[in-house]
Amino acid sequence: MTVDEAYDRCTAITRAEARNFYFGFILLPRERRRAIHALYAFSRLCDDSVDDAGTPAGKAEAVRARRRDVERVYAGAVPDDDPVLVALADAIRRFGVPRGPMDALVDGVAMDLDTDRYADWPALKGYCDRVAGAVGVLSLHVFGFQDPSAVRHAEDLGVAMQVVNIMRDVQEDAGLGRIYLPGDEMAAAGVTGDDILADRMTPAMGALMAVQAARAHEYFANGRMLLPLLDVRARMCVQMLASLYGDILVRIEERGFDYTRGRVSLPGRRKAALMAGSVVRAVTTRRR
Repeated sequence: MTVDEAYDRCTAITRAEARNFYFGFILLPRERRRAIHALYAFSRLCDDSVDDAGTPAGKAEAVRARRRDVERVYAGAVPDDDPVLVALADAIRRFGVPRGPMDALVDGVAMDLDTDRYADWPALKGYCDRVAGAVGVLSLHVFGFQDPSAVRHAEDLGVAMQVVNIMRDVQEDAGLGRIYLPGDEMAAAGVTGDDILADRMTPAMGALMAVQAARAHEYFANGRMLLPLLDVRARMCVQMLASLYGDILVRIEERGFDYTRGRVSLPGRRKAALMAGSVVRAVTTRRR
């Protein structure tokens, strides 16, 4: 398999599985865009390891396989018939992607093997840092940066988007027996795990979700400080992605946080408008 064929496969995976993510990075130069697709395809493979691998033993073995994959790509010893690893290894070499955030991503996925509740926000943030903040840092190395503060802002933007995902997917996650809401905040609001598992949308649940929304807005504000630290093409793409997820957050709020009404999504026309606005904002933002 050629490297180009491997990248094409990663692009197809990204377009099929994460259209917001795919369109969010469509304006990147070709080499960087393909590298982002390789990162996404591997993160998708990690997610599938705990969602689709069947038995607990099968899931654990799948996560171990992902750890071996990371070892291979950084050792330059990938099988030439695995498109995701072939593309990922090339992206790592081409853009100097560090190993630490890649290991953190797999660590976060591994948490889903034995953790389905989180006692408080610090515990949940540790999970978000691994499954989303780490992806932000990996992507940042593909974009290119000079200011070291960009790393923190990329992490914050990843966490913001993960909090939105958590809010949007409460019902879906509950169907898997998982609750990604801080336990102490649930107790303070008067929400029980049984309430969430039974899809009880109550005023108390609305209040709990409002706390999560405020947190997401705060992390978005910190994450958007990344924008002036990027070149204009990368800035356009990050602005697009932040705008898409920010709009999903607003729509969740407009629903009164009622997650039982189905998963919030954006119509194509709205995505196009957000993307156009993102280009304008990115072009007019001065780089620091």
